[in-house]
Amino acid sequence: MAWSIAEVARMSGVTSRTLRHYDEIGLLPPAGTAGNGHRYYEEADLLRLQQILLMRELDLGLREIQAVLDSQVDRVAVLREHHRRLRKERDRLETLVRTVGRTLAELEEGKDNGMAKINRPENLFEGFEISDAEAEAEVRERWPEQWEQARQAREAMTPEEQEGWQREVTAQMIRTAEFMVAGTPVADAAVQAEMHAHYQGICRFWTPNAVAYKGLAQTYVDDPQMRANYDSIAEGLAVYQQQAMVVYAEARLS
Repeated sequence: MAWSIAEVARMSGVTSRTLRHYDEIGLLPPAGTAGNGHRYYEEADLLRLQQILLMRELDLGLREIQAVLDSQVDRVAVLREHHRRLRKERDRLETLVRTVGRTLAELEEGKDNGMAKINRPENLFEGFEISDAEAEAEVRERWPEQWEQARQAREAMTPEEQEGWQREVTAQMIRTAEFMVAGTPVADAAVQAEMHAHYQGICRFWTPNAVAYKGLAQTYVDDPQMRANYDSIAEGLAVYQQQAMVVYAEARLS
């Protein structure tokens, strides 16, 4: 039995664009190509895709994943490590649920008193894992020099600097979510000012041009972990952020 690229995208949640990229770099070539040029995949390809997604969850890059799949590495050991990380992620999400619940309770209590406030600001950030400077594997493949530059810049940061940076990124996500919830268009000057601050933050690590910044924006939607980070603050925030970044790139970077 064979499945079209559209069917595989629907079943797996991986975009057709990403599947074509995997084909181009030799990571997941389709079983064949029909006369009309459409790719089709068979069961073995679906199993390989599942393994790719499992190793993506382990934060392996595409080149590393290909090396594992093309070697005789013990895949059971890889799955055990994946299982361990999933349990860790479950614990993180449970912490995040408590964080959001606590924040809601404090805000609602503040509204009852005529003033919304957060009693302990540090509670806003418990459980979040922010990775704005670390583009997903596709970005690493497309801009390896810039990604390496970003990696070196991150490693040079002190723990205090990393914590301060993560807090600012989280605060920026919350401000952007407030615009989205208020129905503010992504092209609004206030939203674009926030995107300028976001871009300047990225430039601490590497300096993307318009194409690269749009590519980074797309990872916020395509990468499951990054999308979950944004949507954990407000449903739909990843898409809103991506659209706002595209507007910024076209207006300020083109």
